Amino acid sequence: MASDPLSPEETRRYARHLVLKGMGGAGQQALKRARVLVVGAGGLGSPAIAYLAGAGVGTLGIVDHDAVSLSNLQRQVIHSEIGANKAESAGRFAHALNPHVQVAVHAERLGATNVAAIIASYDLVLDGTDNLATRRIVAGACEGRGLPLVSGAVSMFDGQVTVFAPCGPRFGALYPQEADDADLPSCEATGILGPLTGVIGSLMAMEAIKLITGIGEPLIGRVLTYDGKGGRFSEFGF
Repeated sequence: MASDPLSPEETRRYARHLVLKGMGGAGQQALKRARVLVVGAGGLGSPAIAYLAGAGVGTLGIVDHDAVSLSNLQRQVIHSEIGANKAESAGRFAHALNPHVQVAVHAERLGATNVAAIIASYDLVLDGTDNLATRRIVAGACEGRGLPLVSGAVSMFDGQVTVFAPCGPRFGALYPQEADDADLPSCEATGILGPLTGVIGSLMAMEAIKLITGIGEPLIGRVLTYDGKGGRFSEFGF
């Protein structure tokens, strides 16, 4: 698929990508053609949105119905205006960081009735939501359209990231139907260390860029886990 050539300003902006072996002009053009949707502009969505916008993703969609609260600011570092819709706030941040990125704001609650319409314009989805009900809806919609899905999760001092793709195991292989939100600790109840969301959200952006450019080996069928207290990464297959 053809795309507009990089402008002189874009060439300077992405200079470190353009000289990077394995990325180069072809990789940057792939990023410019990409249409990526980030579901949730909170703790995980914040770093993912920042790095995808900075990297030059052509179209960046952001969906979130929630409003920014004071307790969010400890980890949701792209926001500053209390009471603002998170998708709109994140969109303003992304545009200010990189005006070459087309930002599409979906300031609405994603659910079974609108998920198909929302994801229809995208070719890759990142899910940083904090409940299994929404995660299942997103995963099912991505499976139905054959879209890859980058999924991250965090709790207290620990986090994980994986990729669901048409060629790999489905969401249900990792999260069986009997799993329930009531069995999982909530951020409000147990707390969360702010930088942990930065680690996992950045890894989500990394996986998205790998999928877009074809660089490296995405985490398909593998879960990368991070123990923040121990400072250790580990991995398991599913």
